[in-house]
Amino acid sequence: MTLPDITYTLRTASPAKTRAEAVVIGIGQGAKDVEVVAGAEDVKAAYGRRWRGLLATLGVSGKAGEVTRLPAGEEIGAQLLVLVGLGKLENGSHSADAVRRAAGAAARSVPNATSVAVALPADTPELVRAVTEGYLLGSYTYTSYKSSSAKSGAGKSDKAGSKQEGKGPSDVAFLSAIARRSDAVTAFEEAQIVAQAIAGTREWVNVPPADLTPPAFADAIAHVAGLVDGVETTVYDEKQLADLGCGGILAVGMGSAAMPRLVELTYSPDDARGHIALVGKGITFDSGGLTIKPGNSMSTMKSDMAGAAAVAQATFAIARLGLPVKISAFVPMAENMVSGSSYRPGDVVTHYGGKTVEVSNMDAEGRMILADALVRATEVSPDAIIDVATLTGHMVLALGDRVGGVLGSKEIVDRVLAAADVAGEQMWPMPIPEWMDERIRSSKVADLNQHDWIRPGGGLYAAAFLREFTGGLPWAHLDIAGPSFNSGGASGHLTPGGTGVAVATLVDYVREMATAQ
Repeated sequence: MTLPDITYTLRTASPAKTRAEAVVIGIGQGAKDVEVVAGAEDVKAAYGRRWRGLLATLGVSGKAGEVTRLPAGEEIGAQLLVLVGLGKLENGSHSADAVRRAAGAAARSVPNATSVAVALPADTPELVRAVTEGYLLGSYTYTSYKSSSAKSGAGKSDKAGSKQEGKGPSDVAFLSAIARRSDAVTAFEEAQIVAQAIAGTREWVNVPPADLTPPAFADAIAHVAGLVDGVETTVYDEKQLADLGCGGILAVGMGSAAMPRLVELTYSPDDARGHIALVGKGITFDSGGLTIKPGNSMSTMKSDMAGAAAVAQATFAIARLGLPVKISAFVPMAENMVSGSSYRPGDVVTHYGGKTVEVSNMDAEGRMILADALVRATEVSPDAIIDVATLTGHMVLALGDRVGGVLGSKEIVDRVLAAADVAGEQMWPMPIPEWMDERIRSSKVADLNQHDWIRPGGGLYAAAFLREFTGGLPWAHLDIAGPSFNSGGASGHLTPGGTGVAVATLVDYVREMATAQ
């Protein structure tokens, strides 16, 4: 999948002299007054004494996310000047997160310009990455089902967020004093690859569930995998899953007319310095099964496959970046529906590998399909396993809808949190207390109890359950139930619908692993 058909360049030009139709600069909140931020000094100088009066007249505050547009006049070469707030200065500068958010807001402020020059802080490779990712992701829109846009159906198209004809710029230049440095060019090029993967994740999450059933989702992943050099794909259908003994995937999927799937991706570079297994939850729609959800709780349940989408797209990005780390990705898929063949409370399911589980909550289906995939992941002997899942509402209650929880082996959790910090994604460590072992083993008829209906600590219980299928390997679980879907309006680089959270964190985790050895 690709982002809108726009030509992006990295240049050293002055924002005051550029001939782009629109130029974007940053405004920050100083100790006493608003201040132009790094990269915009030439514009301030071009307006001279009029500058402060102009900002005061327009009521510009520099608050994060604030956007002010005005005709540029004769002072600079552009026709439109866009002022984007970055918020308060921190130690005399703005963070990469602040720049990323500002760039996203800027992308939506120039819908009618044919060319744009972005002069936000970009004097380090980290800031070049932030402004590039922010702008590209902020410009994403999901238009596949608009009558003016060609329908992409189940997401097989290699287009994500295509702009409507005649709308939006065709050329965007990012202005940076270090544009000619090789590390800046690398950051610029790699940011586009990561942004493309995040947009691809958003695209899949946004597809209506009737058009992204497990077979369709598996086909969509296989289609994109075929476009990425070095990635091999294996898809298991329901008959093959039965032969393998993947009882969890089959139990959840048996209530739907759309049969479950398991997709396995492998990226094996010749110079691999390590091996990571990624596992992603792929519930393409979650009705709750026989433990049916209230109607208003189903409206966003097409997003219950966001973990699977993130894992697949992160694998593609890692391969496109050529990172020297082997990736084995496991993506179990099922649709959790209500029918006469749905799995029932009291059923005992035998998972891949032989563990038995007593089922009590059909709406705790994610852990059931992940369990099979996690055991499959242990068999390839990775250095670590990371799973990503929209797993529990408990984590949303604990951390809100913008922060993901990370649980598991301390060393891997710490590395994931460090990667998330670099990626600009909010993650928070959560514990798996020892006493959870007693709760998950409370079944009188099976090895494990899937769910015990004790509300406090439900997210921790789910992680403890998953740990039983990791074979004692180093492991981290990312519960992204909150930040995976934005039900509100656009904010910074986040747009309505799927957010693509965890893709950048996984890529940065692998990137650090590639350079640390």
